[in-house]
Amino acid sequence: MKKFVLLYIGAQRKPSPEGMEKIKKWFEILGDRIVDSGNPLMSGTEISESGAEVLPQKDEDVVGYSIINAESIEEIEKLAKDCPTKIRAYEALPM
Repeated sequence: MKKFVLLYIGAQRKPSPEGMEKIKKWFEILGDRIVDSGNPLMSGTEISESGAEVLPQKDEDVVGYSIINAESIEEIEKLAKDCPTKIRAYEALPM
C-alpha cells in the first residue's frame, strides 16, 4: 500500500455546512484508507533566505490536506471522482 498526500484546491477557506457534509460523505467513501483526515489551511507564507512573504489568496490555493493509503494513483483518480473539490495528489515516498 502506498501513501498519498491529497491537497484540496480552491478559494474557500471556510467551507459551508453543505460543503462540510459533502466532505464528510467523501471521507466515508475513503473509509480505512485515511491515515490523517487533515485540516483546513490558512493563507500561506513563503519563507526563504531573503525573508518571509505572505502569499496572496488565489482561486488555486491549497486550502486543506489529507493523507490516505491507496494501491496506486489510478485508485486515487477513481476515488477523486466523488470528492466535492479539486485535489492534487502526491505519492509520499518511503524514507
